[in-house]
Amino acid sequence: QVRLVESGGGSVQAGGSLRLSCASTGYAYSDVCLAWFRQAPGKEREGVAGMTADGVPTYAGSVEGRFTISKDNAKNTLYLEMNNLKPEDTAMYYCAAALTRGCPPPQAAASQYRGWGQGTQVTVSS
Repeated sequence: QVRLVESGGGSVQAGGSLRLSCASTGYAYSDVCLAWFRQAPGKEREGVAGMTADGVPTYAGSVEGRFTISKDNAKNTLYLEMNNLKPEDTAMYYCAAALTRGCPPPQAAASQYRGWGQGTQVTVSS
């Protein structure tokens, strides 16, 4: 079973930055949708950002302008650059793939996305 492996999380103060990475040897990143999700304690999982196979990004309203999703197809690595972090960004962050060129909506995460890894924890203190 193919898994994606997240890394790069950590603890920062509000206003700080982190860059998350997501690597896999099981998917050709040029052929699939890739996305970042997060889940805070006691809250439902939410979509953060997605990138189509052709490299078109989409963002949740809460992170637009602060987060940037990108990928390196040659390295099969997905990134999430997070700037101006806020305490409400504190969560476990996961990446996942949908085996389509376009990205299904985040609400379809459970059925359309796969390769869920262990996640990487992001903690932002005020």
